[in-house]
Amino acid sequence: METTAAFTGLRCTDCDGLFDAGDAPGRCPDCDGILDPAYDYDALDLTRETLSGDEPGLWRYESLMPFPASVAVSLDEGNTPLVEAPTLADELGVGEVYIKDEGRNPTGTFKDRGQAMAMTAAAQHGAETVALATAGNAGQAASAYAANADIDSEVFVPTRASFVNKAMINVHGGEMTVVEGRIGDAGAAYDDAIAENEAWHSVKTFVTPYRHEGKKTMLYETVEQLDWAVPDHVVYPTGGGVGLVGMHKAARELRTLGLTDELPAMWAAQSEGCAPVVDAFESGADEHEPWDQPDTICGGIEIPDPGASPLILDALAESGGGAVATPDDEILEAALTVAETTGIEMGVTCSAATSGAQQLAREEQFDEDDTVVLLNTGAGSKDADVVRSHLMSKGI
Repeated sequence: METTAAFTGLRCTDCDGLFDAGDAPGRCPDCDGILDPAYDYDALDLTRETLSGDEPGLWRYESLMPFPASVAVSLDEGNTPLVEAPTLADELGVGEVYIKDEGRNPTGTFKDRGQAMAMTAAAQHGAETVALATAGNAGQAASAYAANADIDSEVFVPTRASFVNKAMINVHGGEMTVVEGRIGDAGAAYDDAIAENEAWHSVKTFVTPYRHEGKKTMLYETVEQLDWAVPDHVVYPTGGGVGLVGMHKAARELRTLGLTDELPAMWAAQSEGCAPVVDAFESGADEHEPWDQPDTICGGIEIPDPGASPLILDALAESGGGAVATPDDEILEAALTVAETTGIEMGVTCSAATSGAQQLAREEQFDEDDTVVLLNTGAGSKDADVVRSHLMSKGI
């Protein structure tokens, strides 16, 4: 397995054990905890100028990644624009609002960052077949990156996954199993199948140790794009929380390396129809309680039982952020607001970040000179019919 110089292995977030990456492709072999790529930061001599290399996209940051760009499974993901939204800034009563537009990635979502890293690991492990359960977008990304790596893919999706995702999984040559019900049902079918196929390599959320590692690059890029000014707040549409955990890790790394001084306040934005992280945060719990009856139009964040909630809640607390939930009608309306005032086509799920920020502004969580970054984790074209239906319901 070819790794970068500072990468020291995979550390368990529960028992703190450190494991060789070649021996532990999934969860902790001792306690089944989540594994996190670890580095010898003291061995790195990075400056703001040298952090970014000459490689394309997210692989510019290979010194803070497990694998070098020379072995990357890549479709030129990353390097997405940070678009200023002055009308939203005026509405929220803050200094600046920016939208990190992850819809510009190869398959239209930030999932490409995570799957690029996870598929690189799978290739390094010599995997012939990868597998995952997904609400949709991660499955499309996984099938695309698996195709690029000449690896077979097994994707388990619920019936409510979008037509675009289902179609493109097939187009990329993925083997798709559509499971009646919701994401939990797809996850159960995946569990049964992978138990019977020991050779399958998992690229599922927080089973592979690498998806959050790819997504942490969103924070590196954001800080660089702001000329090394750390944003005061990052509002992130939260289901499994992979990107939120990754971005918080990146902020801590930049501070550890002396490249920045502050951590951005991380905010988990959810729908009122499925808000286990919000409930846990507001009650002061260390872990979520599963949401009994999820019911939201935002399929990408309809995750009733996020297995990494302790990591999410730790990130919210350490960064001085929090969690917020808004109703679906406000989320849909926020998608229209962004499209009409910035031109950015924000996915329905992603619009929870905008409506969440609007709610946080009403709660006076922002100061008038703050910089707020909203994550548009996917392109609006993924579910344009949903936004259009909302527009038509208004008689437009």
